[in-house]
Amino acid sequence: MSTFASKTATMEQENRSIFQRPLWVTLFALTAAIAWGWAYPLIKEGFAEFGIEQSMTGSKMLFAGIRFTISGIIILAIALATRRSFTVSKSSDWGYMLLFSLLNTTLHYAFFYIGLSHSEGARAAILNSLSVFTLVLLACLFFKSDRLTTNKIIGCAVGFSGILALNMGGGDSGRFTMSGDGMIILNALCSAFAGLMTRGVSRRVDIFVGTGYSLALGGLLLLAAGLFYGATMPIVTAKGMVILALLICISALGFALYNKLLSCNPVGKVAIYNSLIPAVGAISSCLYLGEPFHLKYIVAIVLATAGIYIINKGKA
Repeated sequence: MSTFASKTATMEQENRSIFQRPLWVTLFALTAAIAWGWAYPLIKEGFAEFGIEQSMTGSKMLFAGIRFTISGIIILAIALATRRSFTVSKSSDWGYMLLFSLLNTTLHYAFFYIGLSHSEGARAAILNSLSVFTLVLLACLFFKSDRLTTNKIIGCAVGFSGILALNMGGGDSGRFTMSGDGMIILNALCSAFAGLMTRGVSRRVDIFVGTGYSLALGGLLLLAAGLFYGATMPIVTAKGMVILALLICISALGFALYNKLLSCNPVGKVAIYNSLIPAVGAISSCLYLGEPFHLKYIVAIVLATAGIYIINKGKA
């Protein structure tokens, strides 16, 4: 019986989608997290190359809109080339798709770009890990596959303490500001609720197509908002265009992988890998941009990573 059970388990494992096999889930989730971590210094460098200053809110939205509209078009083009279905289950489901686009792209990145321009990249990266632990807890409320366990409670508590540690210290190491930290927190909450909606998107349309729709539609809304505010790109350089191209690739790759993983795995088991983003974002910002690396960054990164480990070693 044990041999038969073992063979059955092996067959079930082999019949799983590649996006459900543990090794590939880990590799894909880490790829998305590392890519997103590098977005922090690249966005700040992109602002500098295009001459976008802190007060130029419209230009930030224009920059983000170009990035996500093109990312969405790329994903939709790949979906078309691979003959995926573009049909949304019911016409009424477009309202759900619009809400997802607003949370996943438009509001999410409007808050993110504004907040990042008023905060150090390393600080913003760590603070944004709030979305990871918020999504893990929300998933336990809405999905039977994500049970609330002692490990998840302890892991989230440890992770949140890392965020609190970020705000320790004097003015030289950064204090809370609504224009900086406040916007990053709002961005994190949008990200968490959008992650929660991803499984609903997969029930209404092919998840890759849905991801493309959300990025393209959300990007167009950002473009419209930027143009409404009279946005311009004061300077256009070759380096700036390369940075924009890299950010477009990061969005297309990151969202395509992450949304697919969320659609077919316990949400908490996928979301927790995003706590690697603070470490990658903080270190890459300090190395690439020359930002000061404060001791409390190490404390926050260790606590956030510990929270991930505690959650991940528990059962789904």
